[in-house]
Amino acid sequence: MRRNPTEPEKRLWRALSRSQLGGFKFRRQAQVGPFIADFLCPQKALIVEVDGETHDVDSDRRRDAALHGMGFAVVHVTSPDVMHNIEGVQAAILGALHARPDRWESPHPNPSPEGEGLCEDVEGNFE
Repeated sequence: MRRNPTEPEKRLWRALSRSQLGGFKFRRQAQVGPFIADFLCPQKALIVEVDGETHDVDSDRRRDAALHGMGFAVVHVTSPDVMHNIEGVQAAILGALHARPDRWESPHPNPSPEGEGLCEDVEGNFE
């Protein structure tokens, strides 16, 4: 999906990328445990899923419960809402972001996924 996103995913990414929504950074098609999240705000542990026409509510419920157990909240938005009410979708996501506590107090020292490229020295500092 990262190489061939749907039109609603492209449109929402344009609204979320470059920290445009309230200054919050998002990643798209981010791996979270065994799952791939459409969009992830790591600072707030918030996942945004764009639900299209082929949508399995029971599967989503199980997945959301697993993600919740890992400390993540999930916001579902529909493709038609993204296409016809992007401002409302942005407002809902921003409200969810503000309702979530930060996962860390200052900007995360490791912006890359899974700590790639960082090495810990003998004093516990990262290089």
